[in-house]
Amino acid sequence: MTIWKSLILLKSKLLKKTPRLRFQKNNVSISNQPAVTSANISARNENVSEKPNVKSGTEITSPIIGTAYHAPEPGAKKFVEVGKKIKKGDTIMIVEAMKTMNHVPSTADGVVKEICVEDGHPVEFGQTIIILE
Repeated sequence: MTIWKSLILLKSKLLKKTPRLRFQKNNVSISNQPAVTSANISARNENVSEKPNVKSGTEITSPIIGTAYHAPEPGAKKFVEVGKKIKKGDTIMIVEAMKTMNHVPSTADGVVKEICVEDGHPVEFGQTIIILE
């Protein structure tokens, strides 16, 4: 008996002993969670009361995607804090992108009303990072 014939016999014996799984296109269950249908989604949307996300004041947005830092280095004094008066061009935050620290300047004068991003958290392009009064 050649080695090839013995391998084929071994393979056929293994296939007979191994349980086979059969999948059908529409009968695949990924988890034990209930299936989400468009009817479920519309019912959920009707139950949720929409609150407009209106923030008064001047919004300063992130110019790039990256990680926001409130201070130039860990433990150092923050660039801005709530209640601090800032001028146009002052650095309000650093956004790190691809190991490059990018200083984000203020686009307007004002008093910091709210800091919308936590230190060390990711930010998206155009995301509001600070609101000025």
